[in-house]
Amino acid sequence: MNKSTERPEPERTADGDVLPEYDFRAGVRGKYAARYAERTNVVVLEPDVAKAFPTASDVNRALRRLLATGGAEPS
Repeated sequence: MNKSTERPEPERTADGDVLPEYDFRAGVRGKYAARYAERTNVVVLEPDVAKAFPTASDVNRALRRLLATGGAEPS
């Protein structure tokens, strides 16, 4: 018997997002959420600030300079 090397196009659900072969029934919602939250600090910048500091390293550099001048105290 010859096996085809081409994979068939997977079927999509009506909403087009989750494919039938992905089975999350045995998954645990939020399993790593607490661990992730301990190590992250998400801050949403206002659009004008985000335009001036487009990358995380730009923001961090500016905040470290502010801390060095005594303009703000670390928490």
